[in-house]
Order: sequence, then structure tokens, then C-alpha cells
Amino acid sequence: MSATIIGAAMTPSGNLQGATPLSLCTDAIAGAVADAGIDPRSIDGVFAKLPSSAPSSMFSQAVSESIGVAPRVAMSVDQGGASMVSMIGMAALAIDAGMCSIAVVVMGDIPRSGKRPYDREWGDSSRFGWSGIAAGYAMVARRHMELWGTTSAQLGAIAAVTRKYGASNPGAQLRKLLTVEEHQAEGFIVDPLRRSDCCLISDAGAAVIVTARATAVQLGARKPVPVLGFGQAHTSWSIEQRPELTDTLAAKSAAAAFEMAGVAPADISLAQIYDCFSITSLMTLESYGFCERGSGGPFAASGALDLDGTLPMNTSGGLLSESGMPGGQLVVEGVRQMRGESWSQVENPSTVIVSGQGGVMHTHSTLILEASCS
Repeated sequence: MSATIIGAAMTPSGNLQGATPLSLCTDAIAGAVADAGIDPRSIDGVFAKLPSSAPSSMFSQAVSESIGVAPRVAMSVDQGGASMVSMIGMAALAIDAGMCSIAVVVMGDIPRSGKRPYDREWGDSSRFGWSGIAAGYAMVARRHMELWGTTSAQLGAIAAVTRKYGASNPGAQLRKLLTVEEHQAEGFIVDPLRRSDCCLISDAGAAVIVTARATAVQLGARKPVPVLGFGQAHTSWSIEQRPELTDTLAAKSAAAAFEMAGVAPADISLAQIYDCFSITSLMTLESYGFCERGSGGPFAASGALDLDGTLPMNTSGGLLSESGMPGGQLVVEGVRQMRGESWSQVENPSTVIVSGQGGVMHTHSTLILEASCS
């Protein structure tokens, strides 16, 4: 795989009155272009996530027009929170195939200030009281607890460590430290998920610039970050149709990425794991092989996810603390870490794994990046 990330940026995050998905994409691209040091007119591939708060047809074309390019390849993608990571893989494939030379991968949305897409009724199941995304994840969490003895306090360990990283990030929305004891004193959003088990809902945008390694050298790119491997796999079935609530295809997604990269879980320096809910990251850690299935709770509570642990995780705060943006911030932080530029920098990392997930564990994508080669 010859792809490398040469630019990455995200917008401010929060309640951004007056912003639109298109304006946030445009701002994020401007930041990524500046970071890459390229002429935006050189972009000939545009991969854009469809916004959830303001559904739009031909969205990648609108993004292309907003930045003044007529791309050879343009694609609008909706895999929910798996979109950003999956689109980087798609861009890498397009570059390897000679379909484009310099691609931008971008997302922007306004679920906080605009239409709120996450608290809707859930199809026919709404007649039985299912309303909102949190209810689905609460069922998954309860099932994991029944099968494996996972506890609320173990979920709290994930919330606490990501908040600690967020407290060091000047751009994070939640910067107040959280203890497991404080987590346990919180009320439930949907039992067994407490307030700090649930991610933020944020207006925000993020973008990365992807090109071939040879092109990055020609451009004199600042600290290019090589893409080692990627994968995706999608459970797809509605949650009420699944034979087992704790089974997903995250393991297959990760296996494809590990095989392409030629590395194993033991070779990974740190992780940026999708954490729309604390149970999500716990189960992903298991699926990726960082701990045995059913042992994610003790693994999280052991301190393994701390900066001096065996697998520092979500070192800018993730969705639980930095921003509720669905996945772009995890990629940007992965790039920061590989460049040695994070606020909670891991010492001499060689690789980072980034996960994306959409729906209620419907979609999954995996990305492995290597430390900057310059």
C-alpha cells in the first residue's frame, strides 16, 4: 500500500450556530490543505460522508464546488461512524489504481445545532418503547454483562481515562476530570449506561489529505503518515434480528487491516477506538485481539489504556470527551500521534490503529497508520 496522509485538520466542536455541514467540510478541508502545504486545486479526488442531520444528494459534488475543484473521482458515503475510516481506504485504493492523485476525505455535520438525528423512534420497535440510539447500545451492554460479568464500574474506567486525555486537550469539549466513583454516582440515560458512558453530540468537521508516498516526497510534505492497512466488515442486520447481541464483524474488519499491514495486535503502539458508548470501545478491544473475548472489562480497569499502559486509547478524548463527531477526530489524533504532536503523546510510537463504527454496531472499519517517515 503506497497511500500516505499528508494533511489533517478538524474544526472547532460543539454547538456551532450558523454552521452547515457544507461549511464545516469546507473549513476542515482548508485546514487540512494548509497542513499539507498544497494548492487546493491539485485535489482530484473527493470522498465525503453524507451528513446525518441534513441529508443531501450529490453531497460530494457540493463539497467539490465549495473548494473549487472538478475531481476525477467523487463519492458520497454513508456508513455512519465507520465512514471516515472506510473512505480513507477507498481513497487509497483509488490512488493505487491511478484514478486520482491527491484525495481529500472529509466529514461535517450539525447534529447539535441542527436537526437531531440520534433520538428518533426506532422503526416498528418504537411501539415497545425503543427510541434513540442509546437504547440499542444499552441492550448490547446488558447482554455483555450477563454473558461475561462486565460491570458498570469497568465501563466507568473507560469513561474516566478518556476524560483524563480530554482534560489535556485544549480543544476538547469536556475537560473536567472524572473518577470511576463519580461515574458510579451518575444517573442512567438508559440502564445500564450512565451519562458519561454516552458520547457528546457535536457540530464539527474533519478532513485528511491522502496521496501516494512518492507524491508526498515530490511535494515535500511535512511529516507524511503512511497508511499500512485497512479493512471493513458490516453486520448490517437490525439489532433485533441478530442471533447474539455481542457478535459483530469488527474482528473481520481488523483481521483484514492487520493482514494488509503485516502486523499483529502486539505490534500496535496505541489505539483510537470508536467510543460512541463505553461498551463500544470495550467490545472493539476484544474483537481486535487486545484482550480475550469477555475480558474487556478487567482489561480496561487494569490501567492498560493509560498513557503508561500497554495500549493507550483515545488520547485526545475520543467521542466521550473531545467531540461527538462520528470518527473524524480519531483519525486526526492518530495522525498527531504518528507525527509526535499530540497533547498526550505516546513515547516513540510505531503504529496506531483507528476504528470506526456506525449504527448500533451495524458497520465497522479499521485503519492502521505508521509513524511519520520524516
